[in-house]
Amino acid sequence: MARELRISIGQHSDKGRKESNQDFHGAMIPGAPLLGSKGIAVALADGISSSPVSREASESAVKGFLTDYYCTSEAWSVRTSAQRVIDATNSWLYAQTRRGRLGADRDRGYVCTFSAVVVKSTTAHLFHVGDSRIYRLVGNALEQLTEDHRVVLSSEEVYLGRALGASAQVDIDYRSLALQKGDVLMQVTDGVYEHVAGPAMAARLHTHAGDLDAAARAIVGEAMEQGSADNLTVQILRVEDLPDGEADEIVGQAGALPLPPLLQPREVIDGYRIVRQLHANSRSHVYLAVDGDGGGGDGATVALKIPSIELRDEPAYLRQFMLEEWIARRIDNAHVLRPSPQSRKRSYLYAVTEYVDGRTLAQWMVDNPRPDADRVRGIVEQIARGLRAFHRREMLHRDLRPENVMVDRTGTVKIIDFGSVQVAGVAETAGGAERIAVPGAIQYTAPEYFLGEGGTAASDQFSLGVIAYQMLTGRLPYGAEMARARTRGQQRAARYVSALDGEREIPAWIDGALRKAVHPDPAKRYEDLSEFVADLKRPNEAFLRAARAPLIERNPLLFWKGLSVVLAVVLAAVLAMRAL
Repeated sequence: MARELRISIGQHSDKGRKESNQDFHGAMIPGAPLLGSKGIAVALADGISSSPVSREASESAVKGFLTDYYCTSEAWSVRTSAQRVIDATNSWLYAQTRRGRLGADRDRGYVCTFSAVVVKSTTAHLFHVGDSRIYRLVGNALEQLTEDHRVVLSSEEVYLGRALGASAQVDIDYRSLALQKGDVLMQVTDGVYEHVAGPAMAARLHTHAGDLDAAARAIVGEAMEQGSADNLTVQILRVEDLPDGEADEIVGQAGALPLPPLLQPREVIDGYRIVRQLHANSRSHVYLAVDGDGGGGDGATVALKIPSIELRDEPAYLRQFMLEEWIARRIDNAHVLRPSPQSRKRSYLYAVTEYVDGRTLAQWMVDNPRPDADRVRGIVEQIARGLRAFHRREMLHRDLRPENVMVDRTGTVKIIDFGSVQVAGVAETAGGAERIAVPGAIQYTAPEYFLGEGGTAASDQFSLGVIAYQMLTGRLPYGAEMARARTRGQQRAARYVSALDGEREIPAWIDGALRKAVHPDPAKRYEDLSEFVADLKRPNEAFLRAARAPLIERNPLLFWKGLSVVLAVVLAAVLAMRAL
């Protein structure tokens, strides 16, 4: 009978002599198949004492890691998965500080130390930033496995050289260790190790070998007796049994699962029975499938997506494909496609999501060429809710277009494609941000991308504004001009075509909202998507005043062009009369 990974964990944390506990710790022991594919994780964070929000920072760091790590692709290595999650968490913490009332004061921001151990198969993977420590028990002594990221200015002045949330990028120390049965690892905060020496902690581990929680309490208690005035946290891991190794490392050790062939109806892959192909293009193949054929599923109808045959030799494409499922698992929103629960090991690289019984927004617009404003507002509001779920997670969709939005039979709208989503803080190994260029969809792409600039939430707003304009008018706000503009001057020269015309009853204040949402300059768009949605629902006084203003104020260029035409006609008439 094959052996499994078994770990015993003991933990204890105390606020000590402080008013509150700014430390936070946690552990996750998943069931199969994640136990084999992702392993067991423990994490510890220590908030900086000068910050009133450091407890929130340490709690967010630990909870975010233990949640998001298990949402990463099975095809990623432990190091890639953990580092991307830590990078994303760091970016979120840094952004919270920047958005707060204290601005750039990192000493009072969302900053904490962070250490984590992931035990997968026969290997321990260590991740560390700050001045907490990870030890290994070696006989009657402790071996320090991490480096303290401290800068010592004097005997009384010491500060953290590196920490989570302190800057836009974070440098994480990584180390891997081969494990043996009986190995003991321990994580502690500085409030402990500064007052209890290594041999004394090792002695407590031996004394309480049968109860790791008691060992953690004993070490914390001794630190308090020795005068520690800081928060105190101890986490202990002991390896009780290790797997055979080879069978448990089939998934992900080479950096990728095997790529599946094109699938056929009635074919079964890992318990998913293929019904028919739903969609195929140059980027992916999507199938309708039933979860349950010999795989322990519940018989639910799902969508199964495999990588494009044409792009399988492109590492960047495969990395992004693997990133899609992780993105979906991090977002819980009614207007964003939901991933299918992961319940068993996979033999191939693919993604499984809920099946949306409906039609794309592109088809909806064909079927509804002249929708009323209320229906358009309802769809725009739902898409905006989905986009805001991305933005709250420091993500940009970057490829919002009618083909990437579904409208189901109940009228619920869902964003369904994450192939171009950018996650803040997640640096692709290929280096640099990829330039967005979606064949056939550049008319929805924000103009700043064509200038090589990084996008913002306002870039997604531009795409949504174009979609709203198209639903109301049946055309694009700049025709093909903006899609061809590759310089700032060309973009400024692109002419917005008013949504007002004689065939459709569109109020001038709605045209004003659309004009602002699709402005070429992202700084002149709405600050938040909710403002755009609100202005589509009720008149904005500024747009009403603009509509009542004389033409020379509303559109000086059109006024002078029109005046020139009138003067030319008058001059021609005068010359004709003189000739007669």
